[in-house]
Amino acid sequence: MKPSPAANLDVRVERPRPPPVHPHRPGSLRARPYYRRWTPWIVAAIALSCVVVFLVSMYVNDCPRRNSGDCAAGFLGRFAFQPLKENPLLGPSSATLLKMGALDVTKVVHGHQGWRLITCIWLHAGVVHLLINMLCLLFIGIRLEQEFGFVRIGLVYLISGLGGSLMSALFIRSSISVGASGALFGLIGSMLSELITNWSLYANKVAALLTLVFVIVVNLALGILPRVDNFAHIGGLISGFLLGFVMFIRPQFAWINQRRVAPGQQPAPVKRKHKTYQYILWLAAAIMLIVGFTVAIVLLLRGYNANDHCSWCHYLSCVPTKRWKCNSSPTYCTVMQQANTLNLTCEGTNVHRSYLIADATQDKINQLCNQLCS
Repeated sequence: MKPSPAANLDVRVERPRPPPVHPHRPGSLRARPYYRRWTPWIVAAIALSCVVVFLVSMYVNDCPRRNSGDCAAGFLGRFAFQPLKENPLLGPSSATLLKMGALDVTKVVHGHQGWRLITCIWLHAGVVHLLINMLCLLFIGIRLEQEFGFVRIGLVYLISGLGGSLMSALFIRSSISVGASGALFGLIGSMLSELITNWSLYANKVAALLTLVFVIVVNLALGILPRVDNFAHIGGLISGFLLGFVMFIRPQFAWINQRRVAPGQQPAPVKRKHKTYQYILWLAAAIMLIVGFTVAIVLLLRGYNANDHCSWCHYLSCVPTKRWKCNSSPTYCTVMQQANTLNLTCEGTNVHRSYLIADATQDKINQLCNQLCS
């Protein structure tokens, strides 16, 4: 994803002229910026956490031991990557990601492992995936955290990530999902709603709006490529858009001015902190968030498959062309061990293959099944 230029927009501030400061009057009023500027740290901590989790997943993966040396960048030893034909993003196997907490609908619904809706946000499929997401997080998140603080940015990131996971789980039933893209789209969506709810505080607002919309459309369009979970992007974007109305509402300048009256000056008529439309947007967004998340969680736990009620929705995540296919076949295999021969049949493609392996471990079977089905 590309960082939005709108992240660099500044609030138009019309500072009142301060009264003269007298050296013998310690109570003299000084001019201060309208809005507090925060020192960013939560975004950097999130990025560092994702890097650490990726390193741990590579350590657990241990490609040389599980693949008999057929690994990419074998000089890295235990941290070597899976063969490129299995994972072109330079990362671990699907079996390792599943073990580390990747989103798998079957395990969430039937295995009661709802924690995967959160843990999948911290996992990444490879170095390429991790690098793109963390660069976008730093470009977008640091400026937002400077404006709104670590609490609000942290909540928007986590809740948007959860929203992306829920949307993904309702539509993608046959493969696992990992990545922070849903949370990142949530930050972009919150920027859009922040611009709308604080419309009167910005200069060049139309240009900023068009820029943000363009960035969102381009990034969603990239999501129709294969192996990209665009449903997580859409769910995160919608969640972040609604959260921006709730989390990023700013007081009006007139309300701040009346609190900065110097001693001896006549106070101005009392102004409201927020405009009416801001309250309306706040209330509507809060209701939609609560209702939306509640309905999504209930449907997911009941095993609801959204594709059964929307025959065209799968095109939102992948559009087949002459150059690629959208393979949604499940990566499950029928296993038969006969002496020193392991027979696997992919249930989604009915492809069969035999391997000269005696007493194959479950990790080895999962790895071979993933290769066979892909």
